[in-house]
Amino acid sequence: MDRLSAMAAFLAVVDTGGFASAARRLGVSPSVATRAVSELEARLGVRLLVRTTRFVRVTEAGQGYADDCRRILAEIEAADGAAAGTHAAPRGQLTVTAPVNFGRMYVLPIVHRYLAQLALVDVHCWFVDRVVNLVDEGVDLGVRLGELPDSSLQAVRVGQVRQVLCAAPDYLARHGAPQRPEDLAQHAIVAATGVTATSEWRFDDQGRPLPVRVQPRLTLSTNEAAAASAAAGMGITRLPLYQIAQAVQDGQLALVLEEFERPALPIHVVHREGRNAPHKVRAFIDMAVETLRSDPRLH
Repeated sequence: MDRLSAMAAFLAVVDTGGFASAARRLGVSPSVATRAVSELEARLGVRLLVRTTRFVRVTEAGQGYADDCRRILAEIEAADGAAAGTHAAPRGQLTVTAPVNFGRMYVLPIVHRYLAQLALVDVHCWFVDRVVNLVDEGVDLGVRLGELPDSSLQAVRVGQVRQVLCAAPDYLARHGAPQRPEDLAQHAIVAATGVTATSEWRFDDQGRPLPVRVQPRLTLSTNEAAAASAAAGMGITRLPLYQIAQAVQDGQLALVLEEFERPALPIHVVHREGRNAPHKVRAFIDMAVETLRSDPRLH
């Protein structure tokens, strides 16, 4: 195996955490991936990976070498793209991750448009309600809701998420709208464990934190079910605004206690390649940033 192919094999092992998974990504046998890394280590005279029967761990030298390999291979791909012309079609597989509901509502339509325009790219979507490690799990890019921890990932802010309280207009007509968060004690509460698994809802009172304990009358496992129950007049619920924006626009739900909302959470498109991102990744980022930034529900 030539050196560049060996570097790609080594990176695949680092990104996927194992030789078998790296081999599947590369379309080769595990023995080929193992031999490629062994040849690199022999040429360099340094241990890049620590192997046991249970895991593969990158050494300190291996981590530095992986960063250099990633940069070199990205620059080669960029050079190839430039030589082929700026209009050369992206190709290969793109893996995208996002939270389940946000992915279904906002990312999937972008994926559909991306596939319609880029015939040589296949897309694998991971819509899961956990933070996916892009490097360890071999994912090209993700959409994250919330503040980002310090990391080596590149991030582009595309919008924000408001957590709002809402209820059906007929419920509010029957029971009155709460004027302050403390008034929620006099109302039926519909709780979605997808938003919060606690009985304490937090508010912002002119810059001061205001926690309020609530006693849910109805607790549901999904945001969709909570929204439907609130629209049916069962009580007041708390949900991300983007999930109920259409129901609010249609008059099925009305917002309450808006002046006590906590600061909105940012939405970012994150990726790991920086300016050397492959053409297929840059094309999706450009499309996602343009689409999400122009959506009034995310502002």
